[in-house]
Amino acid sequence: MPLSSDDPSNAILSRFTHFGVELGLERIKRLLNDLDNPQQQVPIVHVAGSNGKGSTCAFLSSVLTTAGYRVGRYTSPHLVSWCERISLNGQDISPAELHHLLVKVVAAIDPEYSSPTQFEVITAAAWLYFAQQQVDIAVIEVGLGGRLDATNVCDRPLVSIITSLSREHWQRLGNTLAEISYEKAGILKSCCPAVIAPQPAEAEAVLKARLAELNCPVTWVDPEVSRRYSLSLPGEHQLINAALAIATFQILQQKGWKITEDQMAQGLAIAEWKGRLQWTKWRGHNLLIDGAHNPAGAKMLRRYMDAQGIDQAQTINQPEDTQPQITRSIHWVMGMIANKDHGDVFRELLRAGDRLYLVPVPDHLPTDMDTLAQVAQTVCPGLAHCAVYVDVIAGLEAAVETRSPQQNSTTVLCGSLYLIGHFFAISS
Repeated sequence: MPLSSDDPSNAILSRFTHFGVELGLERIKRLLNDLDNPQQQVPIVHVAGSNGKGSTCAFLSSVLTTAGYRVGRYTSPHLVSWCERISLNGQDISPAELHHLLVKVVAAIDPEYSSPTQFEVITAAAWLYFAQQQVDIAVIEVGLGGRLDATNVCDRPLVSIITSLSREHWQRLGNTLAEISYEKAGILKSCCPAVIAPQPAEAEAVLKARLAELNCPVTWVDPEVSRRYSLSLPGEHQLINAALAIATFQILQQKGWKITEDQMAQGLAIAEWKGRLQWTKWRGHNLLIDGAHNPAGAKMLRRYMDAQGIDQAQTINQPEDTQPQITRSIHWVMGMIANKDHGDVFRELLRAGDRLYLVPVPDHLPTDMDTLAQVAQTVCPGLAHCAVYVDVIAGLEAAVETRSPQQNSTTVLCGSLYLIGHFFAISS
Protein backbone atom coordinates (compact mmCIF):
# COMPACT_ATOMS: atom_id res chain seq x y z
CA MET A 1 0.00 0.00 0.00
CA PRO A 2 1.37 3.47 -0.86
CA LEU A 3 2.57 5.55 2.07
CA SER A 4 0.51 8.69 2.55
CA SER A 5 2.67 11.77 3.02
CA ASP A 6 0.81 13.11 6.07
CA ASP A 7 1.31 9.95 8.15
CA PRO A 8 4.18 10.43 10.65
CA SER A 9 4.91 6.70 10.51
CA ASN A 10 5.79 6.80 6.82
CA ALA A 11 9.37 7.94 7.27
CA ILE A 12 9.99 4.88 9.42
CA LEU A 13 8.07 2.29 7.42
CA SER A 14 9.44 3.49 4.08
CA ARG A 15 12.93 2.45 5.25
CA PHE A 16 11.80 -1.18 5.12
CA THR A 17 9.93 -1.14 1.79
CA HIS A 18 12.86 -2.48 -0.25
CA PHE A 19 13.07 -5.66 1.85
CA GLY A 20 9.82 -6.74 0.15
CA VAL A 21 7.88 -9.86 1.14
CA GLU A 22 10.05 -12.53 2.70
CA LEU A 23 8.22 -15.27 4.57
CA GLY A 24 9.84 -16.76 7.66
CA LEU A 25 9.66 -16.59 11.45
CA GLU A 26 13.31 -16.17 12.45
CA ARG A 27 13.42 -12.37 12.08
CA ILE A 28 10.08 -11.63 13.78
CA LYS A 29 10.83 -13.98 16.69
CA ARG A 30 14.21 -12.34 17.26
CA LEU A 31 12.65 -8.88 17.11
CA LEU A 32 9.82 -9.79 19.49
CA ASN A 33 12.29 -11.39 21.88
CA ASP A 34 14.24 -8.12 21.98
CA LEU A 35 10.93 -6.39 22.82
CA ASP A 36 10.36 -8.79 25.76
CA ASN A 37 7.93 -11.00 23.80
CA PRO A 38 4.74 -8.93 23.99
CA GLN A 39 2.88 -11.61 21.98
CA GLN A 40 3.07 -13.92 25.00
CA GLN A 41 0.93 -11.48 26.98
CA VAL A 42 -1.95 -11.41 24.47
CA PRO A 43 -4.69 -14.07 24.20
CA ILE A 44 -5.57 -14.34 20.51
CA VAL A 45 -7.97 -15.66 17.92
CA HIS A 46 -5.93 -16.31 14.78
CA VAL A 47 -7.56 -16.03 11.34
CA ALA A 48 -6.12 -17.37 8.06
CA GLY A 49 -7.71 -18.04 4.67
CA SER A 50 -8.05 -16.78 1.10
CA ASN A 51 -11.32 -14.85 1.29
CA GLY A 52 -13.36 -13.55 4.18
CA LYS A 53 -10.56 -13.02 6.72
CA GLY A 54 -11.26 -9.32 7.18
CA SER A 55 -15.02 -9.73 7.42
CA THR A 56 -14.63 -12.55 9.92
CA CYS A 57 -12.30 -10.37 12.01
CA ALA A 58 -14.85 -7.55 11.83
CA PHE A 59 -17.63 -9.82 13.13
CA LEU A 60 -15.39 -11.20 15.88
CA SER A 61 -14.16 -7.85 17.17
CA SER A 62 -17.61 -6.26 16.97
CA VAL A 63 -19.29 -8.93 19.10
CA LEU A 64 -16.46 -9.15 21.62
CA THR A 65 -16.47 -5.36 22.02
CA THR A 66 -20.25 -5.42 22.43
CA ALA A 67 -19.81 -8.05 25.14
CA GLY A 68 -17.68 -5.59 27.11
CA TYR A 69 -14.20 -6.92 26.43
CA ARG A 70 -11.12 -4.90 25.59
CA VAL A 71 -10.46 -6.09 22.03
CA GLY A 72 -7.45 -5.56 19.81
CA ARG A 73 -7.64 -6.23 16.08
CA TYR A 74 -4.81 -6.50 13.58
CA THR A 75 -5.61 -6.72 9.86
CA SER A 76 -3.98 -6.03 6.50
CA PRO A 77 -3.69 -4.42 4.08
CA HIS A 78 -4.95 -0.98 4.99
CA LEU A 79 -6.90 1.15 2.54
CA VAL A 80 -5.70 4.68 3.30
CA SER A 81 -3.72 4.84 6.54
CA TRP A 82 -1.42 2.42 8.36
CA CYS A 83 -3.42 3.21 11.48
CA GLU A 84 -6.32 1.13 10.10
CA ARG A 85 -4.32 -2.05 10.66
CA ILE A 86 -4.23 -1.77 14.45
CA SER A 87 -7.40 -1.03 16.39
CA LEU A 88 -8.72 -1.16 19.94
CA ASN A 89 -12.46 -1.68 20.43
CA GLY A 90 -13.06 -0.66 16.83
CA GLN A 91 -11.01 2.57 17.02
CA ASP A 92 -7.89 2.87 14.86
CA ILE A 93 -4.64 3.56 16.67
CA SER A 94 -3.72 7.25 16.57
CA PRO A 95 -0.93 8.36 14.21
CA ALA A 96 1.09 9.65 17.16
CA GLU A 97 0.77 6.39 19.09
CA LEU A 98 1.71 4.29 16.05
CA HIS A 99 4.75 6.48 15.42
CA HIS A 100 5.82 6.10 19.04
CA LEU A 101 5.53 2.30 18.83
CA LEU A 102 7.45 2.12 15.56
CA VAL A 103 10.30 4.16 17.03
CA LYS A 104 10.50 1.63 19.86
CA VAL A 105 10.36 -1.35 17.48
CA VAL A 106 13.09 0.02 15.23
CA ALA A 107 15.30 0.74 18.23
CA ALA A 108 15.09 -2.95 19.15
CA ILE A 109 16.34 -4.18 15.77
CA ASP A 110 19.74 -5.84 16.05
CA PRO A 111 21.96 -4.61 13.19
CA GLU A 112 24.05 -7.77 13.43
CA TYR A 113 21.24 -9.75 11.79
CA SER A 114 19.20 -9.41 8.59
CA SER A 115 16.64 -6.63 8.74
CA PRO A 116 12.98 -7.40 9.39
CA THR A 117 10.55 -6.67 6.57
CA GLN A 118 8.06 -3.83 6.58
CA PHE A 119 5.23 -6.23 7.50
CA GLU A 120 7.28 -7.65 10.36
CA VAL A 121 7.94 -4.16 11.75
CA ILE A 122 4.25 -3.17 11.73
CA THR A 123 3.29 -6.59 13.13
CA ALA A 124 5.73 -6.17 16.02
CA ALA A 125 4.20 -2.74 16.69
CA ALA A 126 0.75 -4.35 16.87
CA TRP A 127 1.87 -6.98 19.39
CA LEU A 128 3.55 -4.27 21.48
CA TYR A 129 0.43 -2.08 21.41
CA PHE A 130 -1.91 -4.87 22.45
CA ALA A 131 0.37 -5.87 25.31
CA GLN A 132 0.70 -2.27 26.51
CA GLN A 133 -3.07 -1.78 26.31
CA GLN A 134 -3.62 -5.02 28.24
CA VAL A 135 -6.30 -6.23 25.84
CA ASP A 136 -8.50 -9.10 26.95
CA ILE A 137 -8.22 -10.63 23.51
CA ALA A 138 -6.75 -9.79 20.11
CA VAL A 139 -8.19 -10.83 16.76
CA ILE A 140 -5.18 -11.39 14.52
CA GLU A 141 -5.44 -11.73 10.73
CA VAL A 142 -2.69 -13.56 8.86
CA GLY A 143 -0.90 -11.39 6.32
CA LEU A 144 0.15 -14.01 3.76
CA GLY A 145 -0.21 -17.78 3.97
CA GLY A 146 0.00 -18.84 7.59
CA ARG A 147 2.82 -21.23 8.41
CA LEU A 148 5.60 -18.68 7.86
CA ASP A 149 3.58 -15.50 8.36
CA ALA A 150 4.86 -12.97 10.91
CA THR A 151 1.64 -13.28 12.93
CA ASN A 152 2.24 -17.01 13.51
CA VAL A 153 4.26 -16.64 16.70
CA CYS A 154 1.76 -17.79 19.36
CA ASP A 155 1.78 -21.42 20.49
CA ARG A 156 -1.63 -21.46 22.21
CA PRO A 157 -4.30 -19.47 20.36
CA LEU A 158 -7.74 -19.56 21.92
CA VAL A 159 -9.12 -20.52 18.50
CA SER A 160 -7.58 -20.92 15.04
CA ILE A 161 -9.93 -19.99 12.18
CA ILE A 162 -9.49 -20.89 8.53
CA THR A 163 -11.86 -19.10 6.15
CA SER A 164 -12.67 -20.14 2.58
CA LEU A 165 -9.61 -21.28 0.64
CA SER A 166 -8.84 -20.83 -3.03
CA ARG A 167 -5.83 -20.63 -5.32
CA GLU A 168 -4.15 -17.30 -4.57
CA HIS A 169 -0.64 -15.98 -3.98
CA TRP A 170 0.50 -19.14 -5.78
CA GLN A 171 3.84 -17.51 -6.58
CA ARG A 172 4.75 -17.78 -2.89
CA LEU A 173 2.45 -20.42 -1.41
CA GLY A 174 2.48 -23.17 -4.05
CA ASN A 175 0.98 -23.95 -7.43
CA THR A 176 -1.85 -26.18 -6.21
CA LEU A 177 -4.72 -25.65 -3.82
CA ALA A 178 -3.34 -28.51 -1.72
CA GLU A 179 0.01 -26.73 -1.32
CA ILE A 180 -1.71 -23.45 -0.48
CA SER A 181 -3.94 -25.22 2.05
CA TYR A 182 -0.89 -26.72 3.74
CA GLU A 183 0.54 -23.22 4.24
CA LYS A 184 -2.77 -21.92 5.64
CA ALA A 185 -2.99 -24.93 7.98
CA GLY A 186 0.28 -23.77 9.50
CA ILE A 187 -1.66 -21.66 12.02
CA LEU A 188 -3.15 -24.81 13.60
CA LYS A 189 -1.57 -25.69 16.93
CA SER A 190 -1.47 -28.96 18.86
CA CYS A 191 -4.73 -29.64 20.74
CA CYS A 192 -6.00 -26.05 20.15
CA PRO A 193 -9.57 -25.73 18.83
CA ALA A 194 -10.05 -24.93 15.15
CA VAL A 195 -13.04 -23.45 13.32
CA ILE A 196 -13.06 -24.02 9.57
CA ALA A 197 -15.24 -22.89 6.66
CA PRO A 198 -16.60 -25.31 4.04
CA GLN A 199 -13.75 -26.06 1.64
CA PRO A 200 -13.11 -27.58 -1.79
CA ALA A 201 -12.35 -31.31 -1.51
CA GLU A 202 -8.64 -30.83 -2.24
CA ALA A 203 -8.27 -28.26 0.56
CA GLU A 204 -10.46 -30.21 2.99
CA ALA A 205 -8.29 -33.32 2.66
CA VAL A 206 -5.14 -31.38 3.54
CA LEU A 207 -6.78 -29.66 6.50
CA LYS A 208 -8.25 -32.89 7.88
CA ALA A 209 -4.85 -34.59 7.76
CA ARG A 210 -3.21 -31.73 9.62
CA LEU A 211 -6.03 -31.53 12.19
CA ALA A 212 -5.68 -35.23 12.93
CA GLU A 213 -1.90 -34.97 13.20
CA LEU A 214 -2.20 -32.15 15.74
CA ASN A 215 -5.21 -33.63 17.56
CA CYS A 216 -7.15 -30.38 17.14
CA PRO A 217 -10.82 -30.35 18.13
CA VAL A 218 -12.52 -28.93 15.04
CA THR A 219 -15.80 -27.29 14.10
CA TRP A 220 -16.71 -27.34 10.40
CA VAL A 221 -19.26 -24.55 10.19
CA ASP A 222 -22.68 -24.60 8.56
CA PRO A 223 -23.48 -21.22 6.97
CA GLU A 224 -27.18 -21.77 7.62
CA VAL A 225 -26.73 -21.06 11.34
CA SER A 226 -26.17 -17.39 10.43
CA ARG A 227 -29.60 -16.94 8.87
CA ARG A 228 -31.26 -16.32 12.21
CA TYR A 229 -29.14 -13.21 12.67
CA SER A 230 -29.31 -9.82 10.99
CA LEU A 231 -25.88 -9.30 9.42
CA SER A 232 -24.52 -5.85 8.75
CA LEU A 233 -22.28 -7.00 5.90
CA PRO A 234 -24.09 -7.85 2.63
CA GLY A 235 -23.67 -10.89 0.40
CA GLU A 236 -24.44 -14.60 0.74
CA HIS A 237 -20.77 -15.34 1.44
CA GLN A 238 -21.06 -13.42 4.71
CA LEU A 239 -23.16 -16.30 6.05
CA ILE A 240 -19.96 -18.35 6.10
CA ASN A 241 -17.91 -15.61 7.76
CA ALA A 242 -20.57 -14.99 10.39
CA ALA A 243 -20.85 -18.74 11.03
CA LEU A 244 -17.09 -18.85 11.69
CA ALA A 245 -17.48 -16.08 14.24
CA ILE A 246 -20.52 -17.72 15.87
CA ALA A 247 -18.72 -21.05 16.26
CA THR A 248 -15.76 -19.20 17.78
CA PHE A 249 -18.00 -17.48 20.32
CA GLN A 250 -19.46 -20.84 21.30
CA ILE A 251 -15.97 -22.18 21.98
CA LEU A 252 -15.09 -19.09 24.00
CA GLN A 253 -18.30 -19.48 26.00
CA GLN A 254 -17.23 -23.02 26.89
CA LYS A 255 -13.94 -21.54 28.11
CA GLY A 256 -15.80 -19.16 30.43
CA TRP A 257 -16.07 -16.05 28.28
CA LYS A 258 -19.29 -14.12 28.91
CA ILE A 259 -20.99 -13.54 25.56
CA THR A 260 -24.78 -13.51 25.57
CA GLU A 261 -27.08 -14.26 22.65
CA ASP A 262 -28.26 -10.65 22.60
CA GLN A 263 -24.67 -9.37 22.49
CA MET A 264 -23.90 -11.74 19.65
CA ALA A 265 -26.92 -10.56 17.67
CA GLN A 266 -26.13 -6.91 18.31
CA GLY A 267 -22.45 -7.24 17.39
CA LEU A 268 -23.17 -9.11 14.15
CA ALA A 269 -25.68 -6.42 13.20
CA ILE A 270 -23.27 -3.49 13.59
CA ALA A 271 -19.95 -4.89 12.34
CA GLU A 272 -18.23 -2.70 9.74
CA TRP A 273 -15.67 -3.62 7.08
CA LYS A 274 -14.83 -0.86 4.64
CA GLY A 275 -14.30 -1.46 0.95
CA ARG A 276 -16.09 -4.80 0.73
CA LEU A 277 -19.51 -4.71 -0.96
CA GLN A 278 -19.81 -1.12 0.19
CA TRP A 279 -22.40 1.11 -1.40
CA THR A 280 -21.51 4.79 -1.59
CA LYS A 281 -22.21 7.93 -3.62
CA TRP A 282 -19.74 9.39 -6.08
CA ARG A 283 -20.67 12.71 -7.72
CA GLY A 284 -24.31 11.94 -7.08
CA HIS A 285 -24.17 8.43 -8.58
CA ASN A 286 -24.58 5.15 -6.71
CA LEU A 287 -21.31 3.22 -6.64
CA LEU A 288 -20.57 -0.27 -5.33
CA ILE A 289 -17.00 -0.82 -4.07
CA ASP A 290 -15.43 -4.23 -3.54
CA GLY A 291 -11.90 -5.62 -3.66
CA ALA A 292 -12.64 -8.84 -5.59
CA HIS A 293 -8.89 -9.35 -5.97
CA ASN A 294 -8.91 -13.08 -6.77
CA PRO A 295 -11.19 -15.50 -8.66
CA ALA A 296 -13.07 -16.58 -5.52
CA GLY A 297 -13.70 -12.96 -4.56
CA ALA A 298 -14.81 -12.17 -8.09
CA LYS A 299 -17.24 -15.10 -8.00
CA MET A 300 -18.77 -13.81 -4.77
CA LEU A 301 -19.13 -10.31 -6.21
CA ARG A 302 -20.80 -11.65 -9.36
CA ARG A 303 -23.26 -13.69 -7.30
CA TYR A 304 -24.10 -10.61 -5.27
CA MET A 305 -24.69 -8.53 -8.40
CA ASP A 306 -26.83 -11.22 -9.99
CA ALA A 307 -28.94 -11.48 -6.84
CA GLN A 308 -29.36 -7.70 -6.81
CA GLY A 309 -30.44 -7.69 -10.44
CA ILE A 310 -33.36 -10.14 -10.34
CA ASP A 311 -36.44 -8.40 -11.68
CA GLN A 312 -39.12 -9.76 -9.39
CA ALA A 313 -41.92 -8.23 -11.45
CA GLN A 314 -41.14 -10.53 -14.36
CA THR A 315 -41.16 -13.75 -12.33
CA ILE A 316 -44.73 -13.68 -11.05
CA ASN A 317 -46.76 -16.82 -11.79
CA GLN A 318 -43.90 -18.51 -13.63
CA PRO A 319 -42.51 -21.95 -12.69
CA GLU A 320 -39.22 -21.72 -10.79
CA ASP A 321 -37.26 -23.53 -13.51
CA THR A 322 -38.37 -21.01 -16.15
CA GLN A 323 -38.06 -17.80 -14.14
CA PRO A 324 -35.65 -15.43 -15.91
CA GLN A 325 -32.84 -13.83 -13.94
CA ILE A 326 -32.79 -10.34 -15.40
CA THR A 327 -29.50 -8.78 -14.32
CA ARG A 328 -28.50 -5.16 -14.33
CA SER A 329 -26.25 -3.71 -16.99
CA ILE A 330 -22.99 -3.66 -15.04
CA HIS A 331 -20.28 -1.08 -15.65
CA TRP A 332 -17.07 -2.52 -14.17
CA VAL A 333 -14.31 -0.03 -13.35
CA MET A 334 -11.40 -2.37 -12.66
CA GLY A 335 -7.72 -2.27 -11.83
CA MET A 336 -5.49 -5.30 -11.16
CA ILE A 337 -1.82 -5.69 -10.33
CA ALA A 338 0.55 -7.94 -12.23
CA ASN A 339 0.70 -10.99 -9.97
CA LYS A 340 -3.01 -11.85 -10.14
CA ASP A 341 -4.91 -14.46 -12.16
CA HIS A 342 -6.41 -11.90 -14.53
CA GLY A 343 -8.13 -14.34 -16.86
CA ASP A 344 -9.73 -16.31 -14.02
CA VAL A 345 -10.99 -13.12 -12.37
CA PHE A 346 -12.52 -11.93 -15.66
CA ARG A 347 -14.05 -15.38 -16.21
CA GLU A 348 -15.88 -15.24 -12.89
CA LEU A 349 -16.94 -11.62 -13.16
CA LEU A 350 -17.76 -10.66 -16.73
CA ARG A 351 -20.86 -11.51 -18.78
CA ALA A 352 -22.04 -10.58 -22.27
CA GLY A 353 -23.45 -7.06 -22.29
CA ASP A 354 -21.25 -5.83 -19.45
CA ARG A 355 -19.06 -2.77 -19.92
CA LEU A 356 -15.44 -2.79 -18.73
CA TYR A 357 -13.35 0.30 -17.91
CA LEU A 358 -9.77 -0.75 -17.11
CA VAL A 359 -7.63 1.56 -14.96
CA PRO A 360 -4.10 1.29 -13.52
CA VAL A 361 -3.38 0.64 -9.84
CA PRO A 362 -0.94 3.37 -8.74
CA ASP A 363 2.33 2.48 -7.02
CA HIS A 364 1.95 -1.28 -7.33
CA LEU A 365 3.14 -4.08 -9.58
CA PRO A 366 2.11 -2.73 -13.00
CA THR A 367 0.49 -4.81 -15.70
CA ASP A 368 0.31 -4.01 -19.40
CA MET A 369 -3.12 -2.43 -19.75
CA ASP A 370 -3.59 -3.23 -23.45
CA THR A 371 -2.76 -6.88 -22.77
CA LEU A 372 -5.24 -6.85 -19.89
CA ALA A 373 -7.94 -5.56 -22.25
CA GLN A 374 -7.13 -8.32 -24.74
CA VAL A 375 -7.43 -10.96 -22.01
CA ALA A 376 -10.82 -9.57 -20.98
CA GLN A 377 -12.15 -9.59 -24.56
CA THR A 378 -10.87 -13.12 -25.12
CA VAL A 379 -12.53 -14.37 -21.94
CA CYS A 380 -15.78 -12.46 -22.62
CA PRO A 381 -16.09 -11.57 -26.32
CA GLY A 382 -19.66 -10.35 -25.74
CA LEU A 383 -18.59 -7.29 -23.74
CA ALA A 384 -20.52 -4.21 -24.83
CA HIS A 385 -17.48 -2.05 -24.12
CA CYS A 386 -13.85 -2.62 -23.15
CA ALA A 387 -11.31 0.19 -22.98
CA VAL A 388 -8.32 1.44 -21.00
CA TYR A 389 -8.42 4.73 -19.07
CA VAL A 390 -5.60 6.83 -17.69
CA ASP A 391 -6.72 6.64 -14.06
CA VAL A 392 -9.61 5.62 -11.82
CA ILE A 393 -11.35 9.00 -12.04
CA ALA A 394 -11.31 8.91 -15.84
CA GLY A 395 -12.68 5.37 -15.75
CA LEU A 396 -15.48 6.30 -13.34
CA GLU A 397 -16.37 9.40 -15.34
CA ALA A 398 -16.68 7.33 -18.51
CA ALA A 399 -18.73 4.68 -16.70
CA VAL A 400 -21.31 7.05 -15.25
CA GLU A 401 -21.53 9.14 -18.44
CA THR A 402 -22.52 6.10 -20.51
CA ARG A 403 -25.23 4.95 -18.11
CA SER A 404 -28.69 5.33 -19.59
CA PRO A 405 -31.46 6.69 -17.32
CA GLN A 406 -33.75 4.03 -18.75
CA GLN A 407 -31.30 1.22 -17.95
CA ASN A 408 -31.21 -0.73 -14.72
CA SER A 409 -27.44 -0.28 -14.55
CA THR A 410 -24.86 -0.32 -11.77
CA THR A 411 -21.30 0.98 -11.60
CA VAL A 412 -18.84 -1.18 -9.65
CA LEU A 413 -15.28 -0.28 -8.66
CA CYS A 414 -13.28 -3.45 -8.03
CA GLY A 415 -10.25 -5.62 -8.82
CA SER A 416 -7.76 -4.59 -6.14
CA LEU A 417 -7.90 -3.40 -2.54
CA TYR A 418 -4.98 -1.14 -3.41
CA LEU A 419 -7.14 0.53 -6.04
CA ILE A 420 -9.97 0.91 -3.52
CA GLY A 421 -7.57 2.49 -1.03
CA HIS A 422 -6.29 4.88 -3.69
CA PHE A 423 -9.87 5.86 -4.55
CA PHE A 424 -10.72 6.54 -0.91
CA ALA A 425 -7.54 8.57 -0.46
CA ILE A 426 -8.19 10.89 -3.42
CA SER A 427 -11.92 11.14 -2.72
CA SER A 428 -11.70 12.12 0.96
